[in-house]
Amino acid sequence: MTEISPGAMVAAEIAEADPPAAGAPAPALSPTVSGVAPAPAREVFVAADARRVSAFTRWRKRLSWPLGIYTTPVAILIIWQIAADAHLLSATAAPAPTVIARTAWQLWQQGTLPSDLVISLVHRALVGFVLGLSLGIVTGVLGGLLRSGENLFNGVVQILNTIPILAILPVMIVWFGIDETPKIMIIAFGAFVPMYLNLFAAIRSVDQRLVEMARTTGAGRWRLVTKVMFPGALPGFLVGLRFALAYSILGLVAAETLNANSGIGFLITNGQTYMQPNQVWVGLVIYAILGLLADQFVRLLQRVLLRWRPSYEAK
Repeated sequence: MTEISPGAMVAAEIAEADPPAAGAPAPALSPTVSGVAPAPAREVFVAADARRVSAFTRWRKRLSWPLGIYTTPVAILIIWQIAADAHLLSATAAPAPTVIARTAWQLWQQGTLPSDLVISLVHRALVGFVLGLSLGIVTGVLGGLLRSGENLFNGVVQILNTIPILAILPVMIVWFGIDETPKIMIIAFGAFVPMYLNLFAAIRSVDQRLVEMARTTGAGRWRLVTKVMFPGALPGFLVGLRFALAYSILGLVAAETLNANSGIGFLITNGQTYMQPNQVWVGLVIYAILGLLADQFVRLLQRVLLRWRPSYEAK
């Protein structure tokens, strides 16, 4: 569609108001007389849904990333296997993925791997994560909604945020001994700090205009919190949940590599002690799979809980 300049529009209006006599030449309207310069053509944006995407483009995207986010990990495993078969990698430094899978199957048949998984994931990771997540949610809500809650918790959490997990592990052992309690507390520590920080920031980032609008409509405090504050803070809560899961896994790794007699960390330490690199890599791969599954779990929650919130979709 051709762009019409303001000068041409003014000329058309003058011609309609005072039409020239028959046979008389049309009056010329120069930019100097009208005082209006021709405007350049404007760029027009078309909605994404209205753009036509060719079949070739769709198939090219599917072929480029056939497994989605799993494409790159699978490609790394394939390259790793090829390099190991070509003897480009040392069998002790980086055994082939098939060798690691075979070792994991042997440990599973022996009953060692199932018991270690139950101890690590259920008795330690789950208990510690639930404890830290619950504490982070309660303190994050109180700190975000109340000024007194912020003064009570925010300073302490900011201090804890600068302390590495490995640095606090000896203190936990001194306080709680070498039993299961310090391991659970380390995992809870890893979940608590990011959950509080993200939830606190999410609540304080809720648009103040929405709060004022709800108050003018007569919404009480409970309705304001449940209908405005919590839905507005939900994206930040899910970000905190993602970091809490990641740091809980890091806490599990740190807790199980010191004074542990069972679990995935003990499996790694035992393989290191008896020079069994395949067993060490089994534990590392399990930790990597746990991290990937945790991220996918949060992504699933985002699709379900944030269905009402339109967001940018990468092309």
